[in-house]
Amino acid sequence: MIVAVSGGKGGVGKSTVSLNLGRELDAVVVDGDLTTADLPRGHGPDLHDVLAGRADPLEAIDRHQAVRFLPAGRTLAGARAADVTTLPRVLERIERECGRVVVDCPAGLARDVGHQIESAQMTVLVTTPTEPALADALRTRRLAIDLETPVAAVVLNRADAAVDRLADRVERTFGAPAIGIEERSAVADAQRRWRAVRDIYPNCGAVDAIRTVARRIERCEKRLSDRIGVV
Repeated sequence: MIVAVSGGKGGVGKSTVSLNLGRELDAVVVDGDLTTADLPRGHGPDLHDVLAGRADPLEAIDRHQAVRFLPAGRTLAGARAADVTTLPRVLERIERECGRVVVDCPAGLARDVGHQIESAQMTVLVTTPTEPALADALRTRRLAIDLETPVAAVVLNRADAAVDRLADRVERTFGAPAIGIEERSAVADAQRRWRAVRDIYPNCGAVDAIRTVARRIERCEKRLSDRIGVV
């Protein structure tokens, strides 16, 4: 299973959600932002090298604490050398050899995002409860529909206690369950340390929210598997 974590607007918490979903789903987290990497650096080859044909995808997978990840490069030359059209094959190879894959998508609706969403079996949209972020997330949903990649869930990140009322409206608009993650210092601290929240703040409310998103993904995964089995 390949899950694209997208949303359109930058700075809404896609990398935070990707990292924590990677931990919860025991997935390889791929930093799919070729020009503005957000996940930690690795100790060997990176996604730039893989997409340029200089390294095998499995050689580029690293580990930070409990999470496996494939980092993106940090140089403009590396980004220019990367052939993003090979990304679907790379992700499929990782899925085949390692199991689940979570792709941390770049911001915007550029060509790269289309490749990543199209490569996935489903997408999770991440937004903050602000009009610009919700509008960008809605545009990303339209792109996902055009690419026939279903939306498994919408994460309302950095929400406040009134998130339930907004979640109802978001669910009706996006046609997918909305899960709120309240703004917590524990979440920000864990991300600064590149750790999953559950590993250092197991009693934080964000842990239950991430688990809810993960269970939703697993249910969608089962439905997709059942559908393929029927076909």
